[in-house]
Amino acid sequence: MPELRKSKNPYHPDIALFLVLIPFISAFNYYLTYSNIELSWFLLITFLIDTAQGYAAWWCVRFFILYLDRRLPYGERPLFRIFTQLISTIFIGLFVISLLTELVSWIARGETVPVSFYAVDLFIISIWFFVINGLYVGLHYYNEWKRSEEERQEENRVKMEGLMVKQGKIDIKLTFEEVAGFYVDGEYAVACHIEGKKYYLDQSLDKIEKTLPSIFFRLNRQFIVHHQLVAGFRRARNGKLEVLLSKHDSFPSEISVSRTKSPAFKSWFRPD
Repeated sequence: MPELRKSKNPYHPDIALFLVLIPFISAFNYYLTYSNIELSWFLLITFLIDTAQGYAAWWCVRFFILYLDRRLPYGERPLFRIFTQLISTIFIGLFVISLLTELVSWIARGETVPVSFYAVDLFIISIWFFVINGLYVGLHYYNEWKRSEEERQEENRVKMEGLMVKQGKIDIKLTFEEVAGFYVDGEYAVACHIEGKKYYLDQSLDKIEKTLPSIFFRLNRQFIVHHQLVAGFRRARNGKLEVLLSKHDSFPSEISVSRTKSPAFKSWFRPD
């Protein structure tokens, strides 16, 4: 079945977004924290240091979000995932900011930061981490929607194309809704019409599989079936499945699916 090329960055364009957003956050924090701001070299240096700390905290938060994508995907328990991400990333972000601020304070002044930093500044910064989490959650669901739209369009395009077969010297175009499935007959792959007609193809089953939309599933080396042909399944020994098919002259009533392919088949047959 055709697969769309996925972006390596599941939150694209987050990097470009936060390269611009973090200096803005630093500037806005200065506006909220200080009543009188006078432009000077000292202000510029502290602003650049604070912005660099913001980048470091954001990068750690981003790394942890990508870790959660692998360990706790949205699809299983989205609300729990969002809550876990929110609490964890706020803690990580504030820890990184506090650690770097203390380090800079010791290097520049030889003393710890004032208590007001933890009472006021960190509170303001924690609000920004709520915003950052909201952006990442929004980017996730936007990209999921975009991916599903691309897959739907690709599916519709493939369905419109259909399958070209030969009947004698005549080329016939079958829509995929007319195809019950495919099977191997000796050296040939055979396309089976829902009404029972057979068409011998000049491609292998492996090559045919790559051109099919997701309404088809490769059960084993010999059979590919359309979703409408599958009536159900029952569990067999050693994690295998016996797929139950609707009556069709070209297919047996049951076809075995291996243990390794069983999870994929169940997800395909009854998607969440």
